[in-house]
Amino acid sequence: MHILILGGAGMIGSKLTQRLIADGGLTGKAIDKLTLVDWVDPTPPGVPFAVETKAADLANPGVAGEVVAGRPDVIFHLAAIVSGEAEADFEKGYRVNLDGTRLLFEAIRKIGGGYRPRVIFTSSIAVFGAPFPEAIGDEFFHTPLTSYGTQKAIDELLLADYTRRGFMDGIGIRLPTICVRPGKPNKAASGFFSGIIREPLAGQEAILPVDESVRHWHASPRSAVGFLVHAAGLEGERLGNRRNLSMPGVSATIGEQIAALRKVAGDAVANRIRRQPDPTIVSIVDGWPRNFDPKRAIGLGFKAESSFEEIIRVHIADELGGTWVK
Repeated sequence: MHILILGGAGMIGSKLTQRLIADGGLTGKAIDKLTLVDWVDPTPPGVPFAVETKAADLANPGVAGEVVAGRPDVIFHLAAIVSGEAEADFEKGYRVNLDGTRLLFEAIRKIGGGYRPRVIFTSSIAVFGAPFPEAIGDEFFHTPLTSYGTQKAIDELLLADYTRRGFMDGIGIRLPTICVRPGKPNKAASGFFSGIIREPLAGQEAILPVDESVRHWHASPRSAVGFLVHAAGLEGERLGNRRNLSMPGVSATIGEQIAALRKVAGDAVANRIRRQPDPTIVSIVDGWPRNFDPKRAIGLGFKAESSFEEIIRVHIADELGGTWVK
């Protein structure tokens, strides 16, 4: 089996690579080739099968055709710029998040000859916009209130249409906000959700730019990788024509996040959070989804954490070696 990971140098792409290596295969088949593509050259893992890495921009002419020329069996499309950057740079957001995806789908179509790879696309809950019901169900319509959400919503429609026409076998998974993200902060407007957990556990001060009453939908990096692996093995017949799914997660307020941190790590850690309102972030967050009822995804076997406390414990186990700065 040949697997292609677009966005292979990113956090989720790197963790997905580690999971595939640990599992030794995907959907019951051994991996004989792994291709990792990102805008920077991914670090090749040491594995007993062929690995190819490539630094490339999918939105550049001809690049998408090059990366799928090897006819990968499974394509994980994780490549994108994040919400805050897409909102700040309108042209870059549409170029990377929309044009790059469209060119990828076109490159797959043009191979022809019966080639029909499974394509797993990471969409976002940003495709939904206020006003919201108490919990967003599978029938709620798209009303994105950001350019990032609009780009992802268009990509979802393209994925469904290219699948309907038989050019590929696509599935779009709308990820919750992934928390707690390891490493340094990125340009995502949602970055503070991870920051107020990650930095205090590392002995550093964290800035909270919104009110503690803000509620949002979360899942861990471990769950995100699990979603991708599970999606790769789903039978197309079970999905039908509705190819895009909201993933399960945990709905929690900022106050509940902090309470969970306090319970897990103690007062000294939780007290490293400093409140400093940011009107720009507040205005963006106001239009974000807060809670979901993802019955369809759960019925198809997708799983996530059951509490925010569990999400924190996953971060401590996976990233901090089981301990933290007290």
